[in-house]
Amino acid sequence: MKGEKLEVGRGSGNVFRDLGQENADAAQFKAILAAEIIKVLDREQLTVRAAHSRTGIAAADFSRIRNADLGRFTVDRLMSIINRLGSRVEVKIRVRRAETVTHEATV
Repeated sequence: MKGEKLEVGRGSGNVFRDLGQENADAAQFKAILAAEIIKVLDREQLTVRAAHSRTGIAAADFSRIRNADLGRFTVDRLMSIINRLGSRVEVKIRVRRAETVTHEATV
């Protein structure tokens, strides 16, 4: 391998896109929302049961969010959960042209 040239691509800033996942932008947005929910739970030291009592959202849903099992959740549902926890979501949208950047690295 020594002396071989490897092609190294710059990440897009979205791991889901880099891995070729469909709906990568939505997947990343859901992951960001889930991370914010987890931050609230941790900051307020809420167990999934306490979060259920406070919000009416099933404890199992909070467990799924903690385990990054987000397949059952829509962006709208995650935003609703954040709202029920007493936080608000502010979304700023920036549209930009997709770029592919390739770099060479020597190993």
